[in-house]
Amino acid sequence: MLLVGRKRRHSRKYALAALFAGLLLIAPHPAKAAPGDDADRAGRAVQRAEAVLEHATDLARAAARRLETATAAMPAAQKKVATSRGTVDAALAAAKSAGRRATAARAAYAKVADRFQLARDRADSARERVDEIATASYMGSNFARLNVLVDASGPSDMMDRLGIVEQIMRRQQEDVDTLVAARREARTEQDRAGVAKRAAEEAETAARDRLTAARAAQAAAERARVALAKLTRIRYAALKVATAQRSVVLARYQQAKAEEARIETALRGYSVKSGDAKYGGGRLLMPVTGWKSSDYGQRYDPYYRVWQLHAGMDIAAGGGTPIRAAAFGRVIRAGYAGGYGNYTCISHGKISGVGFQTCYGHQSAMLVDVGQYVRRGEVIGRVGTTGASTGNHLHFETRFDGAPRNPVNYLPPCLC
Repeated sequence: MLLVGRKRRHSRKYALAALFAGLLLIAPHPAKAAPGDDADRAGRAVQRAEAVLEHATDLARAAARRLETATAAMPAAQKKVATSRGTVDAALAAAKSAGRRATAARAAYAKVADRFQLARDRADSARERVDEIATASYMGSNFARLNVLVDASGPSDMMDRLGIVEQIMRRQQEDVDTLVAARREARTEQDRAGVAKRAAEEAETAARDRLTAARAAQAAAERARVALAKLTRIRYAALKVATAQRSVVLARYQQAKAEEARIETALRGYSVKSGDAKYGGGRLLMPVTGWKSSDYGQRYDPYYRVWQLHAGMDIAAGGGTPIRAAAFGRVIRAGYAGGYGNYTCISHGKISGVGFQTCYGHQSAMLVDVGQYVRRGEVIGRVGTTGASTGNHLHFETRFDGAPRNPVNYLPPCLC
């Protein structure tokens, strides 16, 4: 299990090194996640960063939080930029297409309107001619034609004059027929012009809408680009701050390592000298009501490229939550221990000649003293965030002759 975890962390290390080659500081690689869980992903990333950087400075931890938050948001921001670019391209193409359709519709309407005007002009001309005929009839033209026939000098002259009258009447009928046809054509062209005009207006409206959509898409794309640029600046600034804290943080890591060695030596010395009885056996009692927030094991700090042992299990709980002795035993340490803060250790006896101890770190209050015997489940302190801690939790350890072992192997499987 631990080996798999180390391989995974080493793989992450190499991926990060490739991403930020040339930098003194290696930043975490953006993790992939489904859309919609950006906030949860960022929250988890920040928690991991805070857990790894317990021994770092406040400035380094703050930089790591900003870096992790920005890094977690990068994939969504990058996707938004890429999507918005596609949206802009599609919107511009749609706007151009709609513009071409509007131009074609306007040209078609212009042609139909020209034909309608010609048809209306022909109808007007035909109507003027018919009006002249009607006026002439009203003014007695028909009587004049009759007089022409009456004044004929003979049958032959009568026939000639009758042919002239028929030609005049046929010409008048043709003028009427022309008017009727011209009006029919004018109405047809008028209908076509109306359809073409509506089509042109609709095409122009569609073109305006597409252009508005394209402009909105361009504005959204610009906002997405600005947001991505801002995230990039935040990440760069966070890297810069964290790099500046490198020497201080590494010194703290060395202090924490030295503190762990001192604790292990002191507990081993107690175990060798003590005459504690054999451990009573059985699984330990869960020391606090809460939830596991960090595991035991080696941690790789991707910010400062340092491996460090997290010697216990972190159990998150509210400040002041009671901490109970995991088993019967004797208090062998109770005091401030550097990065461990308020730190209590209890000896529970020996297993195969090896002293078995549990330790409790970051307490806000220690309620027992060295040399005091405590019962299983007895309240020995309160949850806090003293020492190198980024929030209220209990740092719980199981040790054998002072050497730390994974607490999960000795606690109830349900951690309850």
